[in-house]
Amino acid sequence: MATEHEHHDVRQQLRDVGLRVTAPRVAVLDVLERHPHSTADFVADQVRGRLGGVSTQTVYDVLRVSSERGLLRRIEPAGSPVRYERRTGDNHHHVVCRNCGVIRDVDCATGVAPCLAPDVDHGFVIDEAEVTYWGLCPVCHAAGAH
Repeated sequence: MATEHEHHDVRQQLRDVGLRVTAPRVAVLDVLERHPHSTADFVADQVRGRLGGVSTQTVYDVLRVSSERGLLRRIEPAGSPVRYERRTGDNHHHVVCRNCGVIRDVDCATGVAPCLAPDVDHGFVIDEAEVTYWGLCPVCHAAGAH
């Protein structure tokens, strides 16, 4: 369970981006703090377990608006459902296990964001690079997964 200090921080973060503090918003952010890279369905199940009758649509709405306001980052690894995380603003990347789907954060490979510079920018002012590394996690590798 989140401490009172953590709830205060979440409440202030919501206010800082112009959102009202509601129990579903606090619960969603708390779940994602504890379980980064979660799907919307996982978050909805966790929120309902804490608050009771919160609709899946309410959770989807909280995820959408929180992503739009910069409180959450939405990631979409190929072949995987959309995932959400609280870590935002640092242009980090992800490594995904091809076998079990576990996702872990990977810091920027080199230099300042964006980590990678394209050979041609086509006139774009680039401020972010998204890289997904794929492989086998230690557990799947040890089990001989392919």
